Amino acid sequence: MIPSLDELQAAFLKLSAPNTPPPAGGGAQALPAEGAPTPPPPSPVQVVDPNVKGYHLDVTVAPDQVVAAAQIADQHGFAIDTVTGVDWMAAGQMEVVYDFFHPASPLHAVIRTRVPREHPELPTISNVFPGANWHERETHDFFGIRFTGHPNLTPLLLPEDATYHPLRKDFAGAP
Repeated sequence: MIPSLDELQAAFLKLSAPNTPPPAGGGAQALPAEGAPTPPPPSPVQVVDPNVKGYHLDVTVAPDQVVAAAQIADQHGFAIDTVTGVDWMAAGQMEVVYDFFHPASPLHAVIRTRVPREHPELPTISNVFPGANWHERETHDFFGIRFTGHPNLTPLLLPEDATYHPLRKDFAGAP
């Protein structure tokens, strides 16, 4: 059965974390005029225009909710497409972006979470989506993000003795 966007939005809203940063890519936000009320933060679960974004649903969860979010995607028939990282060096954070697709429909969903850059760690989703295993290993290789509970977080593409992560913004070259 193909889920509706309303159904998916409701399922993911149950996980939403009020202190989770909004999805990246929204552009610079204008500051409210002095004395003006501060607008509420954007919803952590947003239905977006797939013609503009390339996906239908943008979900931001706390790091401890990534497994529950993956379970929701699995329960609604989604498959894992990719897992990658984003280095928000100036903010002192690393973002992990999980892309999902629905094989029986055109639906695509993105689940995001951010972790501190100095200790980038979150639980693996490879128990829910075994195909995430390789993606998490690649993300660990290139960004240094550790996926706790991963069955084999050894280097996938870098040399076995690599102590560097080439997609971090402060990477200066292999030793």
